Amino acid sequence: MTLLYQKYRPIEEAVAAIPHGASIMVGGFGSPGTPFALIDELLAQGQRDLTLIKNDANEPGIGIGKLIEAGRVSHLITSHIGLNRDAIAAMNRGELHVTMHPQGLLAEKIRSAGAGHHGFLTDIGQGTEIATRRREIELEGRTWGIEPALYADFALVHAERADRYGNLIYRATASNFNPLMAMAADTVIAQAYRVDEPGSLAPESIHTPCAFVSQVVQVAPATSEQGRRAHVG
Repeated sequence: MTLLYQKYRPIEEAVAAIPHGASIMVGGFGSPGTPFALIDELLAQGQRDLTLIKNDANEPGIGIGKLIEAGRVSHLITSHIGLNRDAIAAMNRGELHVTMHPQGLLAEKIRSAGAGHHGFLTDIGQGTEIATRRREIELEGRTWGIEPALYADFALVHAERADRYGNLIYRATASNFNPLMAMAADTVIAQAYRVDEPGSLAPESIHTPCAFVSQVVQVAPATSEQGRRAHVG
């Protein structure tokens, strides 16, 4: 039981384990489910040459947009960056390498890694630019593309509640990519607004079991969905 309790960490200690050059999955779909506090701590600690895997690039000055603006990200694997003009500019200048995958394929590549598969067969994008670098296989009279699974060194995820064992509960649409990414990385760091004692979470309400979580940190609730502080007027 003592070893399980050791998953509860100060945020500074948890993020300090991430080295320069790491590949990191970041949960979230736009702002909901994005682990803003973990991203801000990563920014403060100065890790660089990072490969980030996220559904999107957030917006300028928000989430991973801060890391991109600071020049900490060398490679972004994503489904779109259209809401972040800074990411587009960095890509056009050659400062940020961007790999695009259709959203469904990105999710399935991550899910496959978490399920222990090396990849999957698909006909999505056959004959288009999507399949340009994809190996193909003939099976049952059809041509399939081979999509490799997508793994990472670390995953940063956001949960509404957790316990000190690392069991996680997500809230509403904030689940999005978080459960998939929590299964597809070597080390999973979860932030939660509330971290309870073991046994306080109903087993049937747990979305990500503690077996997948390496460390859990408690953070203060954001004052807005976008991770910005609310203005007092």
